[in-house]
Amino acid sequence: MRRKYRIKKRLVGLTLTEVVIASTLLVIGAVPILKGLATANLGTIIIEQKSKSLFLAQTKLEEIKARSVYSYSQSYSQTNLSLEGSYLCNVSDTSVNTNLRKVAVQVGFDSNADSILDSDEIEITLTTYIAKRWDS
Repeated sequence: MRRKYRIKKRLVGLTLTEVVIASTLLVIGAVPILKGLATANLGTIIIEQKSKSLFLAQTKLEEIKARSVYSYSQSYSQTNLSLEGSYLCNVSDTSVNTNLRKVAVQVGFDSNADSILDSDEIEITLTTYIAKRWDS
């Protein structure tokens, strides 16, 4: 004897409630991920600006040291010197005694684009002493 089974036909799909719940869970999960990505991107930008500032400060300091060998008596003080793009530089040059000078180079990114290196924009400060090599 054969039995016949009746199979109920059921429509396959999602109800509106299921779609709303799934969408809500997706949004709740995506927000922290996007926030983390934005924070990581900001951290990358800050590190890039500090690295570029360090490179520019080292370059400026080496330039001053090289020029001071032959022109020690020249003052190297400068303010708001544009180095590259929106990076600015301040150089202070103070005499310690007749044969020794203290040179400090501050470099930073001009974030407000006013062509002035404000104290909150300074990324790197490098300081060195330059000795007089010979009488020129």
